Amino acid sequence: MWRAGMSQEIGKALASVRDKVQHAAAGRPKSLPAVQPRLVAVSKTKPADMVIEAYRHGQRYFGENYVQELVEKASDANILSSCPEIKWHFIGHLQKHHINKLVAVPNLYILETIDSVKLADKVNASWQKKGSAEKLKVMVQVNTSSEESKHGLSPSDTVELVKHIQEKCPGLEFIGLMTIGSYGYDLAQGPNPDFQLLLNTT
Repeated sequence: MWRAGMSQEIGKALASVRDKVQHAAAGRPKSLPAVQPRLVAVSKTKPADMVIEAYRHGQRYFGENYVQELVEKASDANILSSCPEIKWHFIGHLQKHHINKLVAVPNLYILETIDSVKLADKVNASWQKKGSAEKLKVMVQVNTSSEESKHGLSPSDTVELVKHIQEKCPGLEFIGLMTIGSYGYDLAQGPNPDFQLLLNTT
């Protein structure tokens, strides 16, 4: 529930996370590209008022797991009027019967969870039918931990799907790979092998 004083809490939380992200980025190997990290605030289950407050504190990128919840928030009159530069990331598993709803979302910025040729083709067709002048940014989701509870294609199938998107899906713009590392990995043991595998997939 929204309460007085939450705006200050959100501001402090965002500042803390941004500091941690910058500190981590500063320690990355010099061999990696100096790409500025992007903080995506996962706003699932959070009310529109909290999204607006985070936006007021400089947050622009928000992630949602469920199409219906994203549709409702992105179409919220207060968010539309208060957050003109908001950029929505869809970060959940996309079921084919929800594709048309997703591509109609106002300010949809990126779909992070393409994991099959069939899904890529259906999203491409729907986006082209929408008639947007811009391509829809997409990422390919890879299941690097081989966990059955996680979606994503196998690392060995990644290059084939990326090529398909680039060559056969003119409405889509491939911008990178996405994975979810195993929960609870101890970084004292070295870099997370799930992310290392993703790096080596390219």
